[in-house]
Amino acid sequence: MSTVRAINLVLPEIEVHFAGSSIDGQLVLNLRSTLVDPVVKVEFVGRGFLRWLEEDNPELDYVKSTAYTNQAVYFSKAKNFHIEDGWLDSGVHTFDFHFSFPPRIPSTFTSKIGCISYFVQGTCCSRQIVLAKEERCLLLQGTAGDHRRHVKDKASLVVEARKDAVYFCCFSHGSVILRISLEKSIFCPGETIVFMTDIANRTCKYVRKVVFAVHCIVLYSGFSSRGEQRSLEDRSEVTRLEFRTDTAPFEAMRVTSALVLPKPMPVTSTLMENKIMAFRYELVGTSDLPCTTSTIVGRVPIVIAATSEHSSVEQNTMTVHENEGDTSKGVSLHRDISEMIDPGAIASRSTE
Repeated sequence: MSTVRAINLVLPEIEVHFAGSSIDGQLVLNLRSTLVDPVVKVEFVGRGFLRWLEEDNPELDYVKSTAYTNQAVYFSKAKNFHIEDGWLDSGVHTFDFHFSFPPRIPSTFTSKIGCISYFVQGTCCSRQIVLAKEERCLLLQGTAGDHRRHVKDKASLVVEARKDAVYFCCFSHGSVILRISLEKSIFCPGETIVFMTDIANRTCKYVRKVVFAVHCIVLYSGFSSRGEQRSLEDRSEVTRLEFRTDTAPFEAMRVTSALVLPKPMPVTSTLMENKIMAFRYELVGTSDLPCTTSTIVGRVPIVIAATSEHSSVEQNTMTVHENEGDTSKGVSLHRDISEMIDPGAIASRSTE
């Protein structure tokens, strides 16, 4: 039977911690009997890890894959508690600790390829034998990133995508135009993105549904066992909203929608800032063209920053890359904010 009855970490009831802040806690040790030469310590660690497999040559008759891995330690701190007289009597013993988070560390993140995690671990040892330990994971919101380079992104944005459709059954053709408008393009984790979408249906069929989503595009940088460096880009959905429009043939409709960002989430950053992975984001609107296998996609680049910046900037025109099979362009938007709905609403629509 172990000398240690129980070991517990007592941490503050904070859902999400912020980079640059601090944490105060206690390590509570409950002993059945006297413990001689104890080593009691608390460690605070933040690290990242990634791994993916790539097929070397798809034309080969056999499968040969290469694993690319990488890891980073963002910080590692430990506190060893001084034990007077070199022994602890039976009963409950409490040890206080304090840790400060570094100001420029990335957010907690998990995907099928990589992760960034933070944890506090308490350990009790005697004569180099671990008697008991407890580990607690923390959610941390990072603030890394030079947001001064994103000042121009605070301007309003309008992105337009157009897709043509041909209906051989009725010897007609038409097009669908999707226009997404944002009052700003810099957002904070936990903030609500309110945006307006104009749908122009120039076909003889109904446009039934539009799907809105915030995509996180992560660029991973890894090394093979031979030291070869490789990058991999992966896209995933952060949040999603499906909306039925039922836009009639040759009619236009305006939809005002809202997507709530999770918290925590990685801020927009580069490989230099996060060492092994970089993050960027897009607001994507998607709709299937009626009675065809084609899809119209509109992509709006947005920036996730750690804190709000309220300084006014000059209105800016932004051009985005063309979507595959679509025509997308950016124009400046001049519109009063009163047109927006209450951020608590999810979606509303009006027919023009």
